[in-house]
Amino acid sequence: MAKTRPKSDAPDASDRVSRIREGVTAAILEHRLLPGTKLGEDEIGDIYGASRTLVRTALQQLAHEGIVNIEKNRGAFVARPTPADAREVFEARRLIEPAIVDHAIDAASPAWINRLQRHLTEEREAELRGDARASVRLSGEFHRLVAEMSGHSIYLGFLKELIARSSLIILLYRRHDTPACGTDHHAGIVEAIGRRDGEAARALMLSHLQEIEAELFLKELDAADRRLADVLGA
Repeated sequence: MAKTRPKSDAPDASDRVSRIREGVTAAILEHRLLPGTKLGEDEIGDIYGASRTLVRTALQQLAHEGIVNIEKNRGAFVARPTPADAREVFEARRLIEPAIVDHAIDAASPAWINRLQRHLTEEREAELRGDARASVRLSGEFHRLVAEMSGHSIYLGFLKELIARSSLIILLYRRHDTPACGTDHHAGIVEAIGRRDGEAARALMLSHLQEIEAELFLKELDAADRRLADVLGA
């Protein structure tokens, strides 16, 4: 019988809060946690060996980022973004990611380009083996890596939040059998960064984000909008 981890607030309270936040965010990025899923404080506390106070702190931080909704007398739930939310998220990404590319080009080094190339290889391998969850996670990680490469901590913080929101949006509104993010597009962006072609890299990033948004079916969904083949055929 599995033992429940002891719950404690000290001395690693901040580490436990970070682990909860990262665990919930990773599950969202991989589409293991679906929009509207209830996030029970006691259950999360048992999983991470954390008190309800720490769990509540982590969930409040995620709510501040728009990834979780906290409803009075009902608890916390994975956010369910609206079509209007989706348009705002992609508008924000189109504003900051071309700027991130500019900073990434300034910071480009052989080591960074090699790291991006290795990541592209992981993306292609996930696609070839049909691992949809890994593909979704790696797609988001590509954009995060470019932001890390840029060395711009404010942009990186914004983008981490936007990537998590985008994952929920893609899960809700992606057209049937449409890929979430293209490795060919990513490869083109890396190539442009590597040759320090800022104009091409910005244009490729912008068109890439526009294409992702264009592949979404941005209208309000209700039970009548969900095809039985999509719901029962999974």
